[in-house]
Amino acid sequence: MPTGALTSNIDVAQVVLYAFWIFFAGLIFYLRREDKREGYPLESDRTDRTDRVVVQGFPAIPSPKTFHLPNGETRFAPRDEGPAPEIAAKPVGNWPGAPLQPTGNPMVDGVGPASYARRSDVPEMTYENEPKVVPIGLVEGFSLDSRDVDPRGLQVIGADDRVAGTVRDVWVDRSEPMIRYLDVELAAQDNPRHVLLPMGFAIVRGGWSKLLFGGRQPSASIKVDSIASTQFADVPATKSTEQISMLEEDMITAYYASGHLYATPSRSEPLI
Repeated sequence: MPTGALTSNIDVAQVVLYAFWIFFAGLIFYLRREDKREGYPLESDRTDRTDRVVVQGFPAIPSPKTFHLPNGETRFAPRDEGPAPEIAAKPVGNWPGAPLQPTGNPMVDGVGPASYARRSDVPEMTYENEPKVVPIGLVEGFSLDSRDVDPRGLQVIGADDRVAGTVRDVWVDRSEPMIRYLDVELAAQDNPRHVLLPMGFAIVRGGWSKLLFGGRQPSASIKVDSIASTQFADVPATKSTEQISMLEEDMITAYYASGHLYATPSRSEPLI
């Protein structure tokens, strides 16, 4: 027999090839099971059979795995999701996968672009086990660059070009040198209310003179194109004035993002 042959019909290279095929098939099977730790079993649109149908496909959902968190808590994946919350929307047709038509205020009800992940209702923590996003006054060593416009005291203008409120404070990220939120005190409120505005939705207008001439431009303001001034009143609130939970972050960001579709009736209509 030639070198490397095990029998007259099988050699080492052939065995290695078959072993690779078996390994690769097992790897695909393992990864396909592991990616079902989130989002399974699927919810069926066959409403008449939902109580009898478990949509999980092949391979089946793996047994739960335990994760030990730094704070001493444990989490399981996959986990028991419990019953899904009612959605304030109804299908436009009777076929599976039909688009949903909102039945209320979609920005508040969390429908479509206003939907959010149901993350833990606790603050995201730093490696030092401190709340990650907090007002700037609570973080030692943080300050605003003197070459930039200080947003505190500036008016916030909604998409309708009306004043929604005034920036009273900035919230920063302890892990990164950046502003995460602006604390906005709403105008025209009997009981002044503060809401958070994600910095990604804020446009600083009139700040060029600060850079060119070193002074503050009187007409500087914060423009928000996503929602109107009156819609700031419905921005989801935070339980604390000194920290924000992961769930609250998703709810607030989703609210502002949904305004690009739902803030005005014309935005949800086709361009042509």
